[in-house]
Amino acid sequence: MNDERRRPGGGKLMAHSLLTQIQDALWPRGQAGYYKVWTVLDGARDQRIYSALVGCYLNNCCLYGGDLPSATKLTAPYLIELDREDRFTRYIINRGWGNSWGIFFRAHEGMEKLRRHLRGFLVVKDEQGKRLIFRYYDPRVLRVYLPTCLTRELQTVFGPIDRFLVEGKDPNTLIRFDFDGMALSQKTIELQAPSVK
Repeated sequence: MNDERRRPGGGKLMAHSLLTQIQDALWPRGQAGYYKVWTVLDGARDQRIYSALVGCYLNNCCLYGGDLPSATKLTAPYLIELDREDRFTRYIINRGWGNSWGIFFRAHEGMEKLRRHLRGFLVVKDEQGKRLIFRYYDPRVLRVYLPTCLTRELQTVFGPIDRFLVEGKDPNTLIRFDFDGMALSQKTIELQAPSVK
C-alpha cells in the first residue's frame, strides 16, 4: 500500500517515510542533545505560513523589528525553534518542503542571540551602495550563496550556527552545509521515495 496521503484540495502530502527521513537529517540519532533545530520561514512564500504560526506553541519571533503593519507581518521572515514531535514541525515539512518555504539549521544558542545574528543579514548593499533585502532564508538563495563565500564570509554567516540544511533543487534531496571554521563542506542526501506495492 502506498503511504502517500492526500492534501485537502487534491494535492498530495509528503509520504510518511520522506517526512521521517527529513526529520532524521534534522535530528540525527546519537547527536549531542544540546543542539536545537531551528527554521527561518519566509511568510511571503505562502499565506499559510503566518496562519500556522499564529496557532503555533513553539518558541518563535519575527526577524523584522518594531511595530509592523499587518501586511508586513504576513510576509515577514520568522525564526522558530522546532520540536521533532510537534505538529507544526510536521506541517511545515509536509507543506513547505519542495516549495521553498524556508531554511533549517542547528545551533545551541538561544532565540535572542540567533535573532540578532540572523537580522544582520537582512539588508545588504550592492556595488552602488543601494540597500537591498537579502532573502537568504529562501533555500534557492542559500544553497547557491554559501558555496561562493570566502572563509571570512562563512565565519560571519555561520557565527553561532553549526549546520544549515535546505531542500535541494530536486525536492527528493536535502543539502547539508557544515563549516569547520576554515572550509565549507556540502553533502547532498538522497531522500528515498517509498516503493509502491
